[in-house]
Amino acid sequence: MQDDHFPKGLFDDDPPEPAPKAKPQPKERKPSKRTVLAVAAVPEHEALAAALPPSLKIGTSSWNYPGWAGFVWDGDYEETRLSRHGLAAYAQHPLLRSVSLDRAFYKPLERAQYAAYAAQMPEHFRFTVKAPSLIADALIREEGRGLAENSVFLDPDLAITQFVEPAVTGLGDRLGALVFQISPLPPFLLERPGEVIERIGRMLQALPDVRARLPEAVIAVEFRDPIFVAPEWSGQLVDMLRASRATYCLGLHGKMPPIEAQLPILRALWPGPLVCRWNLHRKHGAYGYEKAKQLYGNFDRIVDADIETRQALARVAAATASAGHPAIITIGNKAEGSAPRSVLALSEAIVERLRRPS
Repeated sequence: MQDDHFPKGLFDDDPPEPAPKAKPQPKERKPSKRTVLAVAAVPEHEALAAALPPSLKIGTSSWNYPGWAGFVWDGDYEETRLSRHGLAAYAQHPLLRSVSLDRAFYKPLERAQYAAYAAQMPEHFRFTVKAPSLIADALIREEGRGLAENSVFLDPDLAITQFVEPAVTGLGDRLGALVFQISPLPPFLLERPGEVIERIGRMLQALPDVRARLPEAVIAVEFRDPIFVAPEWSGQLVDMLRASRATYCLGLHGKMPPIEAQLPILRALWPGPLVCRWNLHRKHGAYGYEKAKQLYGNFDRIVDADIETRQALARVAAATASAGHPAIITIGNKAEGSAPRSVLALSEAIVERLRRPS
């Protein structure tokens, strides 16, 4: 008699039922060569991002740095792969709400190229775009050396066709700021800063009203010659920017005075937006890019914390965003050693200031 407490087949002539065959395990897929994965979300970063005003967009200058692994990327990727395929992963970091398309400075981009960038980004993301050197540099250069005068410097028609229209139509509501970075001027123009300001004004006033199409977009002018923020010329600069529906871009770079000396121009333009490009630590001076690059290595950590600049920038960013105006800040690796970590430190400083009793 079969004992029901035992498996069938153990006390009768029926053979045991065969064990089910193990299902073959799927082969692990290797990531595509076109894939870049973002680092896993950090709850502290998400909470910090949630505390920032929606009108505040902070990001970095470009995104193709392998040394950001563990903070932005989930692993080690080559620079070329990050340049081509890393932007969507970059935008998954909750604190990285903006990026500067610096490549546009070296060669004008087409509408389709801008549109391809915009298609990868979430709705809250904004781009800062530099005007091509064709428009914003008074000299034709080769490897940084001025070879000849640029006959189309500040040409309004080229500014529209080669920069403003492609960027506006391609990026659409992902556009944050169009920046005319006026490269260091030759002596024959530096002797006439008032005339340069007038030429910039004529170009800007010929541009279409970008904010009529994109209310949050900003046009800004950045300089690499300190004479334009000196008291004898800053008044004319402010009047020109106001008449041109543009603003001043804080250029935090060794060729310019520190942020404290540039802020009076923004105060004179208040109320209005903030555009800032923090590119180089003040300690390196006017020609310190290569030195900073050697010192900061892989850009994987903050090496030279610039507390003074960070706190001053946090103060103006908090005030601008709290008033509901766009505030767009991009930071380079050479500002402190690692751009995304500078974004984190600046975000913490801004939130701390926002939480102070008024």
